[in-house]
Amino acid sequence: MTIRILLIDDHSLFRSGVRLLLQRQADFEVVAEAADGLDGVKRAREHRPDVILLDLNMPGLSGLETLKLLTQELPDSAVLMLTVSEDADDLGDALRSGARGYLVKNIEADALTSAIRRAASGEAVIADSMTAKLVAQFRAQPAQASAADTPAARARLTARERDIVQCLARGESNKEIARHLDVAESTVKIHVQNILKKLNLTSRVQIAVYAVEHGFGSDQGGDQGGA
Repeated sequence: MTIRILLIDDHSLFRSGVRLLLQRQADFEVVAEAADGLDGVKRAREHRPDVILLDLNMPGLSGLETLKLLTQELPDSAVLMLTVSEDADDLGDALRSGARGYLVKNIEADALTSAIRRAASGEAVIADSMTAKLVAQFRAQPAQASAADTPAARARLTARERDIVQCLARGESNKEIARHLDVAESTVKIHVQNILKKLNLTSRVQIAVYAVEHGFGSDQGGDQGGA
């Protein structure tokens, strides 16, 4: 299967380098480029890419504003932030706004291509250098009320769904969750979709953020039974 990719970055030289790298991959197709957020949203509407690589700091419409428009209009496109920023607040804002991943521009070529493939398959991808910052940031913050943070919403989660939320908080992929819980990977995907609906969230990354904020990752034991 060919993965169709859109690049949105205001630095033309950087875009050219990334495009050349991606075009060497037999399963990648760079369908369009954009130098700013407004043009990026327009190109995304036209091409409906599988994966969008989006810079965070751009003139005019910011990367975060662009991200919000993209996730609202094209929920099936995986948006990966590709930025120089290693700020924990930027990371948190991007994940809350629906980004499927957060990568920094010093990433190795093999790691970038792997991240794109994983994002296209539905996985969340976060740069190794940012994972510890993510966990530290949300553990340091008090739990905040949200549309998802209600006793009724949490009560609607089955025992199995709570297990999966804990796995997502640890950054496990669908394949790892399936192996850990001894279920089919397709079953994990169905459970993730159900969790998104029940908690009124839009991405598995947001589930992971929610889990860390509300203590799911620190739950011990967990009921391994039930569907």
